Amino acid sequence: MSLWIKICANTSLKDALIAAEAGADAVGFVFAPSPRQVTPAQAAAIVPHLPAALEKIGVFVDAVFEEISATVEAAGLTGVQLHWDAPPSLPAQLRERFGPKLRILGVVHFDATTADKDAVPSSDPNVDAILVDSRTVSFAGGTGQTYDWGAARKTIFSADGPMKYVAAGGLTPANVAGAIATLHPWGVDVVSGVEAAPGRKDPAKVRAFIANARAAVRRRRQA
Repeated sequence: MSLWIKICANTSLKDALIAAEAGADAVGFVFAPSPRQVTPAQAAAIVPHLPAALEKIGVFVDAVFEEISATVEAAGLTGVQLHWDAPPSLPAQLRERFGPKLRILGVVHFDATTADKDAVPSSDPNVDAILVDSRTVSFAGGTGQTYDWGAARKTIFSADGPMKYVAAGGLTPANVAGAIATLHPWGVDVVSGVEAAPGRKDPAKVRAFIANARAAVRRRRQA
């Protein structure tokens, strides 16, 4: 099994290219209020200069279908990440509009309310993967805080069904191997753990994160 790696919250072409050159599968752009927020026009100026095979994921919080679809088209995105309790119709609307080429990620915030198998999201054929993140009162993502991996492994990450799960929330070059060993995720996502400052990536951290994640997967295969 290969590991899907997303370096999220890019604000410049330089940072997105660093992620691509280091071996990321996807880069993310935040279109919600955040120190890392970009506009559709800013993303549109970056995306054409990135490798075609690199996924370009837009992160949306409380956005409606019309806003999301317009941004996908304007910025040339290949995927979306829905950071809220979206109505069940939204993924289906996006799938109908853009077809199977659009990667659709849903988000679950792991806390006491999700430490129960009954709270695990059911499989939605229009959602390609669920990103499991931490959350604070102020921020829906990019918090720099981890959650209880052991509890998450027993609940969300062990859920039956075809859904893929992406580990996020407080990951760093130093702890990503531990997250992979515990959670066995389909993918990993990082924001603050590879930054020099909010919205600005640290090239050495990006490279170390990806290298350590890939090495952890190789160790799992050999075990």
